[in-house]
Amino acid sequence: MSRIVSLTVEDVRFPTSRELDGSDAMNPDPDYSAAYAVLRTDDGPDGHGFAFTIGRGNDVQCAAIGLLAELVVGRDTEAVCADLGGFSRELLADSQLRWLGPEKGIMHMAVGAVVNAAWDLASKRAGLPVWRLLSGMTPEQLVDLVDWRYLTDALTPDEALGLLRAAEPGRAERTARLEREGYPAYTTSPGWLGYDDEKLARLAREAVADGFDLIKLKVGADLEDDIRRLAVAREAVGPDIRIAVDANQRWSVPEAVEWLARLKEFDPWFIEEPTSPDDVLGHAAIRRAAAPMRVATGEHVQNRVIFKQLLQAEAIDVLQLDATRVAGVSENVAVLLLAAKFGVPVYPHAGGVGLCELVQHLAMFDYVAVSGSMAERSIEYVDHLHEHFAVPVRMRAGRYLPPAAPGSGAEILEESRRRFRYPDGPGWSADGGA
Repeated sequence: MSRIVSLTVEDVRFPTSRELDGSDAMNPDPDYSAAYAVLRTDDGPDGHGFAFTIGRGNDVQCAAIGLLAELVVGRDTEAVCADLGGFSRELLADSQLRWLGPEKGIMHMAVGAVVNAAWDLASKRAGLPVWRLLSGMTPEQLVDLVDWRYLTDALTPDEALGLLRAAEPGRAERTARLEREGYPAYTTSPGWLGYDDEKLARLAREAVADGFDLIKLKVGADLEDDIRRLAVAREAVGPDIRIAVDANQRWSVPEAVEWLARLKEFDPWFIEEPTSPDDVLGHAAIRRAAAPMRVATGEHVQNRVIFKQLLQAEAIDVLQLDATRVAGVSENVAVLLLAAKFGVPVYPHAGGVGLCELVQHLAMFDYVAVSGSMAERSIEYVDHLHEHFAVPVRMRAGRYLPPAAPGSGAEILEESRRRFRYPDGPGWSADGGA
């Protein structure tokens, strides 16, 4: 019988702030970082997962993941892999840790890192990538992954079963199409706020040449700068390429309404995170004022309950789930089911370090087994740090190609983990970091 023998945690940080990669109105100097968790078994393979931060957040995130070791070490590996929904619910139910913030914040993300590691482990043992493991489950098995507490006023298990059963007949055809064509992507690589106009224009043109028909620019620090940068981007890509904008929570509701009125001349495809991710009614007010501009949010939405309320309040046009913000794959299945119930397209948040590798599995599962659609859907793509992963994303003509290797894609190469271990890795020791 296989056992989980340890949960190890590593602080891995990449000095992306040196080139201002990832810079935006709220986070001017991010160092893309992974609070990296490995579930080690006595017979192999191991499961890898992480929580994403932008630097010092790793200090507390690694400590939080470490607190979960006593809840997972010694468990029967096969039992965990056979009941991933139950495993997730059990970790979330620990009363003393739950009191720190029930299903929100640092502990919730820590659970997500461990749950994602368990999904990586289960997928490797099954010899399948996560998207295929999920897509091969029965509707009943998928419904059993979800913690239905707090959701049934918006979506019941029976309604979810109906959605999944309706999508079941076309799974094989959609899988074949996905493998032929890939999944649509958009890119944020040109649009970081710290880039000068020349670099913005050059990267925007390169993105179009690479096959992307939607790019995203960071906004929110200075209105006149935003107007100038959007004009530069529009001139660089022409009238037919869509441009989205992202304020990264910078504005109050009145500020958002006023600012967006000035940006409407550039016809933004959507405005992402115009205000606090917890402000459901604020998003709804901005959506009414900014129409027909779409409102998008999700990368900092802390759990399925807030997603439920955003959908119930008709506060968003685009749902941007994140692979490491909520409690892992199991909770994200609930979010995808909610989005399908309310007919809201999902544009997963990616970028960061490893988020592209992880979130592609969720979008592809959604297409094959939940929504059955790639229309009006796209996965964010940022061309940073993929070389550090054992199974990096594959792109062709602005589309994600479906992963074929077993697992979730979360595994960072051992040499990269050694080099960028904080604070004593060689990648940091030369000058002490950014």
